[in-house]
Amino acid sequence: MLISNENYVSQTASGKIRRQAIFVWSISLLIAAIWVFLIVFAPFSEANNLPGISNYLYNFFGFLCHQDPARSFHLANEAFAVCSRCFGVYSGLLSGFVLYPFLRPFEETNPLPRLWLFLALIPMAIDWSLGFFEIWENTHFSRFLTGLIVGTACAVFIIPALVEIVQLLSNRKTEKKVAG
Repeated sequence: MLISNENYVSQTASGKIRRQAIFVWSISLLIAAIWVFLIVFAPFSEANNLPGISNYLYNFFGFLCHQDPARSFHLANEAFAVCSRCFGVYSGLLSGFVLYPFLRPFEETNPLPRLWLFLALIPMAIDWSLGFFEIWENTHFSRFLTGLIVGTACAVFIIPALVEIVQLLSNRKTEKKVAG
């Protein structure tokens, strides 16, 4: 089968695109792992009398989460730096980044249908609504699980977007070198 000139990608360019995509994925995975580690490290440092570290981490994550201790997991009787639902979202991002190579090729940047992202939000909306209307009391586990679903789904959308951004920036840089 013949490939039109506009869709042709050389072997060299294809390898470069794949290396860039793997680099983007690796950095994203590392950032997500550090993020989840810091959430758990806050109560660990508080329990081990390291207030300089724990106060900084709790204050930082306080900009992102309500940090209600009644809605948070605990480690050594100290609340995580975020609530159980936020911890689920961040853990979901981490697990989504880990699972990503098994779900899609690294260099694939065509987005999945957004319907999947909205479907991932449905369990969280149900869990929140049932708790809000006092039909049932949601738990740490239900909050964590619904956050995990959303975070994992988001990861599958974030990686292709980041890969495409890096590719576009790389192409612009190459075009400037050729033009200049």
